Amino acid sequence: MYIAIAGNIGSGKTTLTQMLTARYDARSYLEESNNPYIGDFYEDMNRWSFNLQIYFLGSRIRQTMEMLSDVSQGDIIQDRTIYEDAYIFASNLHEMGLMATRDIETYMSIFRLVTTLIPKPDLLIYLKAGVPTLTSQIRKRGREYEMNIDELYLKRLNDKYNDWIEHNYDGEVLVVDKDHEDFVSDPAVLDKICARLDALKAAGK
Repeated sequence: MYIAIAGNIGSGKTTLTQMLTARYDARSYLEESNNPYIGDFYEDMNRWSFNLQIYFLGSRIRQTMEMLSDVSQGDIIQDRTIYEDAYIFASNLHEMGLMATRDIETYMSIFRLVTTLIPKPDLLIYLKAGVPTLTSQIRKRGREYEMNIDELYLKRLNDKYNDWIEHNYDGEVLVVDKDHEDFVSDPAVLDKICARLDALKAAGK
């Protein structure tokens, strides 16, 4: 069973990944947070957007290759997908004029090549959260490079996420409304998520 967790910055992806990994004795694949460009990116998005996204893409490709060797050995829980890198973050930077057209074309040519070689998740769990929820979580975890993230930037990412989930992603999706469904404080929410996963397992995913 290959489960991927998608969502905006601060939506709780890593926390849910860790909770599900423990519950199912699964292998977890966390998003790399020590991208060497990330601090520079938040200071000057126009200069560093391509570098940042190419580094993330390379990291995701390496992770995917590891996942493919593990998928036959048990359940896998992935924190953020390669699809989000392209359709949410890189696409948004291009639309904002922060990534040149030739750069996004180069990026997408690599992305398309890689995604022809990898399977889609058996289930994508989308953590949908409003900007107030996101900013609260970002402040709570206290990463210095995230303290100056603009709320308009988060809203743009949310719009991209919602459009992608509603109109473009063609796999199985479970939406968790993080504004009202907190799997950390409410065990019933986690049970609801796990019921969907258990059904997948019963179906032989």
